[in-house]
Amino acid sequence: MSVLVISPGRNPEAWVRELKNQHPGMNIVVYPEQHDDEEVEYAITWKHPRGIFKNYPNLKVIASMGAGVDHITSDPEIPEDVIITRVVDKQLRVDMCSFVLALVMDNLRNISIHHCSKSWEPKKYKRIQDTHIGIMGLGELGSGVAENLKINGFKVSGWAKSKKEIDGINTYSSEEQDEFLEELDILVCLLPLTKETENILNKDLFDKLPKGAYLINVARGEHLEEQHLLDAVNSGQLSGAALDVFRKEPLPEEHPFWENENIFITPHIASVTDPKHVVPQLVENYERMTEEEELLNVVTQEKGY
Repeated sequence: MSVLVISPGRNPEAWVRELKNQHPGMNIVVYPEQHDDEEVEYAITWKHPRGIFKNYPNLKVIASMGAGVDHITSDPEIPEDVIITRVVDKQLRVDMCSFVLALVMDNLRNISIHHCSKSWEPKKYKRIQDTHIGIMGLGELGSGVAENLKINGFKVSGWAKSKKEIDGINTYSSEEQDEFLEELDILVCLLPLTKETENILNKDLFDKLPKGAYLINVARGEHLEEQHLLDAVNSGQLSGAALDVFRKEPLPEEHPFWENENIFITPHIASVTDPKHVVPQLVENYERMTEEEELLNVVTQEKGY
């Protein structure tokens, strides 16, 4: 039996090293090195070539290297009987919480604006207690961000497909989107990427926000209609945006986002998976698979999360 590591564009050396440290007897092959397709029962991946998993007749599990699984579930040729798993990591949650808080505070206190303007003219700032932040997506990361912002004194609301219960935070279901949006100063997107959420950050949604609201997208680039954002920022409907994810990464040099002074860009750094933190989960699921036990953090293919 073999474990296949397949991550084009991402150096797998640290992952292989940690897998061997955690499970010395594991037979690991790294795509595209030569291997026996029939021997592979467990695959660990990030952004695999589309359709490749249909070549493995004995594949049982596809494990994402990160919290996101849309790079797997969006492949229409994933075998239906294969189990998909994701990573749930406390450090990813902590990193995301601190990153979003940093973006929020930068927006409130105009730190980047003052730095870039090279001017001594003070700009009026906003206060924490006067700022209402909405979180779209209340999964592991979204709920953590909501709770962290609440602890730091912000008024926080949350929106998800189904209504959630989070202490001290008003939450809304998918049918209550208009009510959720109508009083927000800042909107943070932490939704999973599914057919229902693709392009959800669009003109219709922006028009439901109060004029001058601010957008933070730390989920997926495919959530955002890019031209709709540019139009909303240029018209003043949105005061600006902070974007950490994009449809094409790295963001091309000629992309108009680079030229817009009210759109802040970071290179997908909000929350980066560390192999040392997550490989133990991958190894445990490998052992559970070999013992025919129930796996951890299983994804429902129909839902996409």
